[in-house]
Amino acid sequence: MTALLFCSAFVSGAEVAYFSLSPADQEELKYSKSKLSNLIQDLLAKPKKLLATILIANNFINISIVILSSYLSSTLFSFEKEFIGISPQIWEFVVLVVGVTFLILLVGEVVPKVYANKYPLKLAGLMAYPIYSLGQIFWYIGLSPFLISTTSFIDKKFKKKTENISIDQLAIMREITDENEVLKDSQKILEGIVKFGKTDVKQIMQPRTEVTAINIETDFKTVMSDIIESGFSRIPIYKENFDQIEGVLYVKDLLAHLDKDDRYKWQPILREAYFVPESKKIDDLLSEFQSKKIHLAIVVDEYGGNSGIVTLEDIIEEIVGDIADEFDEDDLAYSKLDNLNYVFEGKTPLIDLYRVLDIDGECFEKNKGDSDTIAGFILELSGKIMRKNEKISFETYIFTVESSDNRRIKRVKVTISERKIDAAEK
Repeated sequence: MTALLFCSAFVSGAEVAYFSLSPADQEELKYSKSKLSNLIQDLLAKPKKLLATILIANNFINISIVILSSYLSSTLFSFEKEFIGISPQIWEFVVLVVGVTFLILLVGEVVPKVYANKYPLKLAGLMAYPIYSLGQIFWYIGLSPFLISTTSFIDKKFKKKTENISIDQLAIMREITDENEVLKDSQKILEGIVKFGKTDVKQIMQPRTEVTAINIETDFKTVMSDIIESGFSRIPIYKENFDQIEGVLYVKDLLAHLDKDDRYKWQPILREAYFVPESKKIDDLLSEFQSKKIHLAIVVDEYGGNSGIVTLEDIIEEIVGDIADEFDEDDLAYSKLDNLNYVFEGKTPLIDLYRVLDIDGECFEKNKGDSDTIAGFILELSGKIMRKNEKISFETYIFTVESSDNRRIKRVKVTISERKIDAAEK
């Protein structure tokens, strides 16, 4: 009985010891060239087999303790008569269930696991050979393979259920957080996730008119000057015009050539550009960025021309919000006049309009057509390039053109009606 309790204690302790080894402990095992260290690493290399071995051994021992306890109690004690007014059945229950359970928990579980937390490496070394031997036996007779395959099947089923969280469920979670100011940041992130899979590259890209690009014929001195002025780490390189992208210049690739003169031919260090259509969903693009280990893509329109670029930062900002760095401008492309009036640059993306006004933008998305900017949306509504001081209404919003020319709308004033404010406050 005592021997079985000690065996249970060591096996239970081994479970904690092996699975609580710190990175420092594992690093120590790697640098040690002893047979024991190699054996521990071999056991850790197959965690499912290790866990199966420990669980099977522990259960065998605990069942043996229960069976032996039942035999000893029936032999040493008589449960045929009442004692101090308590029926023999209750006494048998107390001895067999309560007493044995307490011993197994205290001696076989609690004490060894507390010790294992303090000295994991020591106990792992002590139990390495017994665990290895038991593992070989259980594997040979088929117990370990059966347990591993069963748990793997259950694990797959569980993962399927947990991973299939619908957008509707996320939307509900977002609505719940609305009521808690403490969770405001979490609410914004959930809102970003809800919209993430529905967002096209076209909605978040930087249009070609705003992209810093360099002609492939530019001399090295001018290239360096443009890089310093822009502050970007990756710059598209074109031939003749932006529709003819030759590659992408990684600034870090120039570090080894800073001492070169103007005659240095920098073109051979260009990296291949990656092209994506405007209609690609940004969740798919994020996966491609991760697999291909790139941070920038050239966006191609339906006619085969290059309409802009999209970066990894643009994608991440859709979830976590704007990410400011040392090169970002402090002044934004809009100004708030009061709670009802805002002035935006015409090139401001509609998605940024939604953020500033704190709206979901559903009504805009249904009526925007192919437009993605405020100027484009106004053009979609009016069917023409509106002149200065011209107005157009949409839902509870009034758009007033403050600046324009023959080609585009430059600046727009957005006015929110009073009834919109009242509805929001209610």
